[in-house]
Amino acid sequence: MNQARILVVDDEPFNLDIVAEYLDGMGFELIMVGSGEAAWEALSAPASRFDLVLLDRMMPGLDGIQLLRRLKLDERLRFIPVIMQTAATSPEQVREGLEAGAFYYLTKPFEGEALLTIIRTALDDLRVRRELKANLEEHALALGSLAEGEFTVRSLEEARRLAALLALLGPQPETLAMGLSELLVNGVEHGNLGIDFAEKSRLREADQWEAEVQRRLALPENRHKRVRLHVRSDPDRWIFEIRDDGVGFDWRSFLDFDPERAFAPNGRGIALSRQLSFASLTYLPPGNQVVVTVPRRGAGALSWGQTGMFDVEP
Repeated sequence: MNQARILVVDDEPFNLDIVAEYLDGMGFELIMVGSGEAAWEALSAPASRFDLVLLDRMMPGLDGIQLLRRLKLDERLRFIPVIMQTAATSPEQVREGLEAGAFYYLTKPFEGEALLTIIRTALDDLRVRRELKANLEEHALALGSLAEGEFTVRSLEEARRLAALLALLGPQPETLAMGLSELLVNGVEHGNLGIDFAEKSRLREADQWEAEVQRRLALPENRHKRVRLHVRSDPDRWIFEIRDDGVGFDWRSFLDFDPERAFAPNGRGIALSRQLSFASLTYLPPGNQVVVTVPRRGAGALSWGQTGMFDVEP
């Protein structure tokens, strides 16, 4: 990825100075603005390009929540990751931000290392989405005759490439690629390699997550583990069944955005996939198998509902 271009939005000049000091020398291009209105002007300019928005929640005029909702309704801007920085940390306030699309949170006051960790996480997620999109374009004609298939993956890279390929089956390939990738990666890292939420958080903070995945993949006990994906169709939809070789986990707390995990660098992927990518998502006990569906092309369309969910239209 080229030098990341970050829009920093805060009505307090002192807070802008703190962010600039923390990120000085980190290789980012920072654009600082002091209001929601100025941020929207910068974002909506025809030639604008931003990789990340660091957004203050409490501002006069157009506040952070209002700006975030406006951004998520814009087709050109909706996939820009937004980190909400806030002192408003009650469960209700966090839930409001999550529902508006703030999938990355930073509580004020924050330390420089915490800021850098969450920025790295958001930019890593953006990089993966861009790679998935590029792979979609490479494989646009590959699945024209597929009716049913069985696939296996072992590594993160294999998971992402398979997700990009199979996403071409759905009516919204980019969001389907993101969702399938999240579930396949979860099967590799959590199911087969045993990296749980708390451990992944620590690895993310140390910028060691992918290195640890590679180390565990090389262990003798993990060399034959696979994540299996079976895809089949019926007249109206595609059905994807994903199963790993792990012992399972309690998936129920990960189906929705949990305010208690909002400030962690990970733990939102399943909820995000459920919200954006699929018509349905169902885990089967003990938690090492998940079944998701999307409409077939021409059988229905996924539309953005007011709650942030995709709804199936006849």
